[in-house]
Amino acid sequence: MSDGLEEQLDRFQQVELARTTPMSQWRAGTVQAWLEVVMAMPMYIRTCSENVKSGKVLLGLTDEDLELGLGVSSSMHRRKLRLAIEDYRDAENGKGLSKAADMDHHWVAKAWLSDMGLPQYSQAFQTHLVDGRMLNSLTRRDLERQLNITKKFHQVSLLLGIELLHILSFDKEALQARRMQCEYQNMDPLVWTSHRVVRWIRDIDLKEFGENLLSSGVHGAVMVLDPTFNTDTMATALGIPSNKHMIRRHLIEEMKTLLAPARADAKQDYERLGFGTPPTPRRQNSLTRKPNSAGRYTDDEGSLRRRAVKPPVGFSPKARSGRDLSCHSSHGSLPREAPDETSPRAEDSPVRCYASVEVTNV
Repeated sequence: MSDGLEEQLDRFQQVELARTTPMSQWRAGTVQAWLEVVMAMPMYIRTCSENVKSGKVLLGLTDEDLELGLGVSSSMHRRKLRLAIEDYRDAENGKGLSKAADMDHHWVAKAWLSDMGLPQYSQAFQTHLVDGRMLNSLTRRDLERQLNITKKFHQVSLLLGIELLHILSFDKEALQARRMQCEYQNMDPLVWTSHRVVRWIRDIDLKEFGENLLSSGVHGAVMVLDPTFNTDTMATALGIPSNKHMIRRHLIEEMKTLLAPARADAKQDYERLGFGTPPTPRRQNSLTRKPNSAGRYTDDEGSLRRRAVKPPVGFSPKARSGRDLSCHSSHGSLPREAPDETSPRAEDSPVRCYASVEVTNV
């Protein structure tokens, strides 16, 4: 057996140890295998091998250690490591790893963004290695400044896609199971992908407009959870001319039939799960929204109204004191240095936030 194959087999064994052994028991080889394979960060292997000799050391790293000791200059990469270490720390307290840990950055950049109808941002998500834990931390400011997503509707589309993951506690299998149940039935639009929405448009005899939804960011969670999403929004996305009154009237009736019960069900689900009520954008976020007179949107446009509630069980970062800090600015309870201009600010942290919304006709 060649040395290269032996080394590869040993790396696989170390990865398996990382998946089955508490981080505090890892040796240097397991730490390196986890960083290279699980976290997809081989660029930091050399400095890691020189400085981190055990899982216990890894658990104690600060943000400054990650930047100066391991050379992790990217603030998003540091956040990814902090969130992962926080998750492993919670796992050692008996909670187990969060379901978000099963969502690697390849799945997020390829499958999830495609489902959201925004595959054009795949490269940015790949570059920043955005995985499930990072999705949980993303804010509107992150989308705009870190991932260069400037269209407000696209920001809201992604935030509401993340909201759907929260409703399902970041359980990929549960999401897929619900999608399979409504694959050939016009029900449960909350979980519909962008592709499923296009199929529904064809089912209601508007197939000539369906292709216009590609790369638009229109998916089921937007349709159900954003009360500002109405017939005009959908007609604009579909490219239906304003003088096509009969076609728009047809769309009104079809959307009412589909969305009215779905929005009522979503409201009940939020109450049952203890989330309060569904989120609402601060201001209109339709595709027809125009910039203000200054030629730009205000800082709050596209964000969600905030009213903190308890996040999904098993994914709430805890401070060492036990106080719930699920939405604090450091995206995890690890110590960190003073934030710079590119770091998320406290007021922009991803608070689990909802505001009262009345279910209305679309």
